[in-house]
Amino acid sequence: MQSATGRAGLATIPVMFKGLEHTAIASPNPEKLANWYRDILGFRINFVYDGNYFVRAANGSMLEIIPSEGERGSNKMKDPGIRHLAIDVEDFDAGMRELKALGVLFLTEAFENQGNRLVFFADCDGNILHLISRPQPLP
Repeated sequence: MQSATGRAGLATIPVMFKGLEHTAIASPNPEKLANWYRDILGFRINFVYDGNYFVRAANGSMLEIIPSEGERGSNKMKDPGIRHLAIDVEDFDAGMRELKALGVLFLTEAFENQGNRLVFFADCDGNILHLISRPQPLP
């Protein structure tokens, strides 16, 4: 088993962590939000239990949508915590047209940043997402 190198340059832990398996979003209506990801972004509802919904994107990434408790806090672009989900798209312009045709709420105009094309929008619960098209993947 390989070892990861810590900050001090010493081998510290075996490499066993493969990456994020899923990210959870708490929703007042998990079924409605799962259906939004299915109907708007083409995700597949691949597992349901006890009011929790797993949705899988074409690239294999997953969200778990769980029942929320209490009131939602502030949800601004730079509030502390997870701020957005980035949705990779093959054809940026076609993706934007499709989202507009489906009545998705856009939070910004499309823009370019370091050669990448982006536009921010919201899901039906108000969670922030953005389309991204990179000319080159990050290293």
